[in-house]
Amino acid sequence: MRYMAIDYGNKRIGLAICDASETLASPLAVIDARQKPLEKIAELVTRENVGAIVVGLPLNMDDSQGSQAKITIAFAERLKKEVAVKVFFQDERLSSFAAEQKLARAELSRKKKRKHLDAVAAAEILEAFLQKGRAGRQ
Repeated sequence: MRYMAIDYGNKRIGLAICDASETLASPLAVIDARQKPLEKIAELVTRENVGAIVVGLPLNMDDSQGSQAKITIAFAERLKKEVAVKVFFQDERLSSFAAEQKLARAELSRKKKRKHLDAVAAAEILEAFLQKGRAGRQ
């Protein structure tokens, strides 16, 4: 099944997708959170033949839900009404840090790194979700 991951932010939303064998997570796109993101995501779900969505949940280090986690959950609830696939949550703590580390090695300008950061973070979220699923199947 193909999964799409979402790194939700108030300004930008990073998207990533995996292959049908659920082994490779790749950055897909960054969309503007202020310009009909639910429609754009629903369109991509159909076009990319996505079977389920994984939304990164920004938990606090003590596992509690802060204000951004609550905003993300509300977004996921609205998303569920727009798409006909299951929506899962994945702890996204440190995904942006890991994405920054990966992009630091790339020879890109700061502007280009910032442009790709959210999609790379979404790929980190998806990779963690896929690894958790593989561990559960072993």
